[in-house]
Amino acid sequence: MARMTSSDRPLLNRRLAEFGTTVFAEMSALALRTGAINLGQGFPDTDGPEEVREAAVRALRDGRGNQYPPGPGIPELRTAIAAHQQRRYGLSVDPDTEVLVTAGATEAIAASLLALVEPGDEVIALEPYYDSYAASIAMAGGTRVPVTLRPAEGRFRLDLDELRDAVTDRTRLLLINTPHNPTGTVLTREELASIAELAVERDLLVVTDEVYEHLVFDDAEHIPLASFPGMRDRTVTISSAGKTFSFTGWKVGWATGSRELVTAVRTAKQYLTYVSAGPFQYAIAEALRLPDSYFDGFRADLRRKRDLLGDGLRAAGFEVYQPQGTYFITTDISPFGEKDAYAFCHALPERCGVVAIPNSVFYDDPDAGRSQVRFTFCKRDEILDEATSRLQRLAS
Repeated sequence: MARMTSSDRPLLNRRLAEFGTTVFAEMSALALRTGAINLGQGFPDTDGPEEVREAAVRALRDGRGNQYPPGPGIPELRTAIAAHQQRRYGLSVDPDTEVLVTAGATEAIAASLLALVEPGDEVIALEPYYDSYAASIAMAGGTRVPVTLRPAEGRFRLDLDELRDAVTDRTRLLLINTPHNPTGTVLTREELASIAELAVERDLLVVTDEVYEHLVFDDAEHIPLASFPGMRDRTVTISSAGKTFSFTGWKVGWATGSRELVTAVRTAKQYLTYVSAGPFQYAIAEALRLPDSYFDGFRADLRRKRDLLGDGLRAAGFEVYQPQGTYFITTDISPFGEKDAYAFCHALPERCGVVAIPNSVFYDDPDAGRSQVRFTFCKRDEILDEATSRLQRLAS
C-alpha cells in the first residue's frame, strides 16, 4: 500500500498525477524481457565518429571537465555552437550571453518552460508530441493546448487556421518541434513564416525543439524559426549533440536566444542539474567543427536506412507515412484490421519479435492516433533486415 501523508494527500505532486513510467522505458523493458528487436526507443546501435569519442578520452585524461565546468557551459563549446548557428543558418549569437549548455535537449525544454511559463498560462504544442513536453508544461503549472498534425497525402500536416484559432488571451508560448518527432514532418518555409507572423502579432514567446536539424531528407529544408523577422528576441532555439553525432548517452544539449531569454532559462536550469557532461562538452565542441562531408554522409546514410525500413514495412502490410526528417517512421495498422496501437505494440514482441511505440500516447486525445505505430530506423542494416523479415509474419 502506498504511504500517505497525515492529510491523506497523494505523495506525487498532483501536476504529475497523469504521468507514470514513460512509454520508452516501458517498451524497452518489454524488448529486454522478450528478446525482441527494439525499434521503439530512438537510440543508435553504433557509436558516432571515432575522432569525437577520442576527443572525449583526451579531455578525461587531460583533466578537462572532470570537475564542475562553468554553469553556462565551457567557452569552447559555446563558441562552437555560436559558430554552427552562424555557418549553417546565418544566425548571430553571442557565445558569452546567448548560449546555454544543458543536460540534453530534454533539460533545455524543461528549463525553458519552467522559466517562461507561470500557472494559468497556456502553451500551444503540436501533437503528437514528445512526452516530456506535457510533463514540463505541467511542472510549470501551465495549461497545454494541442494543435493536431493530421495525415494527408502521405505526410502529416499543420492546419494553420487551427493554430491561429487556438491562441487566446491566456496563450503565453508556442512549443514548436521541427523536424517533428514522431511524425517526421518538416515544417515548410511558408508554414514557419505564418507561425512567425502569428507570434509577432499576438506577442507570443516560442520554444523550438530542433534536435533533428541535420536529419532532413529529399527536398525538405530545416529553417530555424528564429531566423524569421521579429523572431530572434522571442525564440528559444534548442538542439543537442545526441541525434547528430550518435552519442545519445552523453546528454549534451543547448539553448540559444536573446540575452534576456537565455538568462531566464539559465536561472531555472541552474537548479536542475547545475552542470553536466564536463569532458563530453570538449568533445562536442570538436564535433560541431567537423566538415560538411560528415553531416552530408550522416544524412545520406539515415535516408538510406529510412528507405530500407519503409520498404519492409510496406511489404509487411503497414500504411507508411514517409518521413521528411528525424529517424522515425509513423505507420498505420488499419490495413491489418486493427485499431488499437497500444494493444498492437504490446502483442508485437510475441507475434513477431519486434518492439515499436504506439503513437496514441503522444496525443491528448488518444483516438486521434489510435491506429498509429512508430518505428525507428537508426539501427544497423542487418537489424533492420531482420526486423522487417520478422514483420512479414503479419502479412500472412
